[in-house]
Amino acid sequence: MSQLISGSDLRTVHAVPLTPYDQHDKVDIELYTRHISEMYAAGIRVFLPAAGTSEFHSLSHSEILKLVEATCQATGPDALILAPVSGAIGDAIQLASESIKRGAAGLLVMPLPHPYLCDEGASDYILRLIESTHASTVIYKTREIPSDKLLLKLANNPYIIGMKYAVNHMDHFQSIVEQSSGDCEWLCGSAERFAPYYMLAGATGFTSGAVNLCPRLVLALHAALVEQNFVEAMSLQRTILPIEQYRARCGESFSISMLKYAMQVTGKDFGPARAPQRQLTTLECKEIDKLLRPILDREESLIAV
Repeated sequence: MSQLISGSDLRTVHAVPLTPYDQHDKVDIELYTRHISEMYAAGIRVFLPAAGTSEFHSLSHSEILKLVEATCQATGPDALILAPVSGAIGDAIQLASESIKRGAAGLLVMPLPHPYLCDEGASDYILRLIESTHASTVIYKTREIPSDKLLLKLANNPYIIGMKYAVNHMDHFQSIVEQSSGDCEWLCGSAERFAPYYMLAGATGFTSGAVNLCPRLVLALHAALVEQNFVEAMSLQRTILPIEQYRARCGESFSISMLKYAMQVTGKDFGPARAPQRQLTTLECKEIDKLLRPILDREESLIAV
């Protein structure tokens, strides 16, 4: 059993690190560890290794555990590592337990892939996972189930410390935050495109994939939003937006492959995304080359400060 996390520790940027592969499609742990160390040095303190942008659905359980362990080893004692779990309940419990043994501070319940979902079944799944692990848990909502009504009920569970909300209905989100009476943190799960609006509606932190490229810019955006310096915040958001707008193309199918190519531009070859993720054309790579330059230049200016 891991020590319960304080929800206040989630009030920051949650990095979803990309997963690098070598020429043989094996996870490159050495490169990954260097990348995590660099993000930690830049100020990132919450990591979601092997989660959505990390290609959760294309990774084996052994690969997920390697990434969780490597993230724990590459960061300091003030870092929070949340391990992703989903799928068959028995497998999820085993993956959760093994992740905690390797140093994870808690769990991220990924969107459930099962057909015929209902609130009752989702609730049973989440509560059984918690009862089996007694781990601090964040729930990730991207669709109708779990409903807002169920999230409000689960928010009173002492093991559930956060809700990563990514449905992007701001009025619904504002309403659920206002109704919540527990210590649970309400978080933006839709990255920089929506982060300012979520935080105006009551979110205290947000998830980021762009943080792989520009961690200081993303942290500065969060800080400006917390300080309610909206002029600075929207300036920073506009700088980062080209990354997020490109990732959102064609039903967000560029979400992973765009970032993996962008890492190559920065000098880190993370390899292509695994099937069935989109592969990029030469023209698309040229477009990404062009949009990245101003973003990387502004990130570089923050390193020098």
